[in-house]
Amino acid sequence: MTTATLLLVEDDPALSELLEYRFANEGYRVRATADGDEALVLAAEEVPDLVILDWMVEGTSGIEVCRRLRRDKATAHVPIIMLTAREAEDDRIRGLETGADDYVTKPFSPRELLARVAAVLRRIRPALAGETIEVGDIKLDPVAHKVARRGQTLQMGPTEYRLLKFFMESPGRVFSRNQLLDGVWGTGSDIELRTVDVHIRRLRKAIEVSGAPDPIRTVRSAGYAFEAV
Repeated sequence: MTTATLLLVEDDPALSELLEYRFANEGYRVRATADGDEALVLAAEEVPDLVILDWMVEGTSGIEVCRRLRRDKATAHVPIIMLTAREAEDDRIRGLETGADDYVTKPFSPRELLARVAAVLRRIRPALAGETIEVGDIKLDPVAHKVARRGQTLQMGPTEYRLLKFFMESPGRVFSRNQLLDGVWGTGSDIELRTVDVHIRRLRKAIEVSGAPDPIRTVRSAGYAFEAV
């Protein structure tokens, strides 16, 4: 059972009640609100372990709540899963570029949302604790600074290592080139966007193992994602 605290921001009373019940039954502590302004207050009072955020809520919109949580140093690291009835690709990309870690389109299965929340928390906690991160058949030891795949130790440059670690801390999430620049090279970097593509190619080559698929997915017009294979 987990003791993680979730902030649920959902303005559909029936859905909010259902999700509160399901997450509480799994051992989560849930704080819920239907109002974006109150969500920001609750997050400031007690930083949650994860935020489940509906796009369309009362008061401040979900997308703006996401943006403000990312701007605040106290909550910038908190994973955010957005819920929305919006299905257009542009809306999904906008949500992810604003800072959401995952995106669930309504209608959805509460069981699926439970699984996604658990997966995000499993990924975040080992990374924060300095423990080995494992995604698919790739293992990264941040303490020993080593990477292995299918029993083989992989050799790569420092930039490729940082890029891989950044990807593995949020598997499945689509990162734009700008987000990769900020996350790997640092904000304010004067590195050109095309440099990201060069290092992606180098990383792909560094993690290549005979018979193993490529875990780096190119997302047209959006960026790149790293997935378990």
